[in-house]
Order: sequence, then structure tokens, then C-alpha cells
Amino acid sequence: MKRPASAASKASSQAAGGRMSVLGIDPGSYCCGYGVISLHNNARDYSYVASGRIMISRTAPLEQRLKELFEGLQEVISGFGPQAGVVEKIFVAKGTRQALSLGHARGVALLALAGHGVPVFEYSALQVKKAVTGYGRAEKPQVQQMVRRMLGLSFTPSQDGADALALAICHTQRGNIRAALGTQ
Repeated sequence: MKRPASAASKASSQAAGGRMSVLGIDPGSYCCGYGVISLHNNARDYSYVASGRIMISRTAPLEQRLKELFEGLQEVISGFGPQAGVVEKIFVAKGTRQALSLGHARGVALLALAGHGVPVFEYSALQVKKAVTGYGRAEKPQVQQMVRRMLGLSFTPSQDGADALALAICHTQRGNIRAALGTQ
């Protein structure tokens, strides 16, 4: 298994001084995107921490791929200590077999977060795209570019990383995040 590659240093595992980190996970059966942002004082004041992909063997049996995914997510969660985890609520699949495989990957992501005691939040692809681009049916390249602009990045994150960062950004724009920060 290739270990998660981080584009930035570790985030603090404690939500201190009105700060918290949010981990977005874009589960996949061969590649799982993750993105971490740090939220400061209010829902619109956030910064990039890290993003990357957990690459999973294409030839290994399902149970081995799920194990690889679980271990990779454990490493990411332990390394960044998020106070919230966000996973896409509904996924689109090309066929029944792919839908089942993605469902397994999504279940592993939920389990990994729950195993670390990280509260889990879920949003539909429509909600995420609307929060980031203003249009719920935006294409992946549009999401990538808006994530890049919103986080002030000098590089364009991978599609998987951008989708995961978009999940985290969407979560910061929801009303319940203000309560977690203790701000209005």
C-alpha cells in the first residue's frame, strides 16, 4: 500500500483558541481522497492543511483492499486529529458491482472515523458542489478550481483531494459548525 502523501505539515489535534480541523473523505475502491482544513473563529475563516490520496491495490481481493483503505485512513486520522469528519452521503456508480464496492469503501471510512471518536457528518454531492461552486451540478474540474481559489492554493489539488476538501468546506458552511467553535 502506498502511504498517504501530505502536502503540508500535521495539524494540531486539539481545537484550541477557536480552531478546529475538518477532514473530508472522498471514498473510492481504488483511490480514496482526503482533505484537511483548519477552521478559525468563524465558518468562513479556514485554511488548507493537507490533501492527498490513499492508493489501493487494483489486483488485491476486496477484503485486502478494504484493509489497506482502513489502515491508510487510520494513519490520516491519527496524523491530523480532526474534530469533524465529512463523507459524501450518496454516491454515483456506473453499475451494481461498482456501487457495492464504493459502499464498502464508504463503510470503511465511517468506521475509521467512528473508531477514533470523530463526529461524522454527511452531505450529498449536490450540497457539496453548490456550497463550493454555487451550482449543484458542477463538473469535477470546476470543483477543483473553486477549491484552489477558496483556499488560496498555488497548486491545483488532485480531483480526489479537491472533492475531499470540498466536503470539508461544505461542512464549514453549515450552521452546526458555529456551535462547535463556540461562535455566532
